[in-house]
Amino acid sequence: MITKDQKTAVIAANATHEGDTGSPEVQVAILTERIRQLTEHLKQHPKDKHSRLGMYKMVGKRRRLLDYLMRKDIERYRALIAKLGIRK
Repeated sequence: MITKDQKTAVIAANATHEGDTGSPEVQVAILTERIRQLTEHLKQHPKDKHSRLGMYKMVGKRRRLLDYLMRKDIERYRALIAKLGIRK
């Protein structure tokens, strides 16, 4: 689980302006961090099916946000996937 300090750091690193917490970039960055932590958890606990389902839902939500960003502004999309190291 992502702590409040980690979430604040992720928001600060990806905010587009002061007080930004809801832009697609910030939402994708938070989801990416949560997915990375869950991936590590699932490596140690391979039979945790409930957490795996939650992770799959987060991956789908992140994909939808990235598709939205790609439709609206392709340059912001490319910059974000390069910064976060997301493939595609």
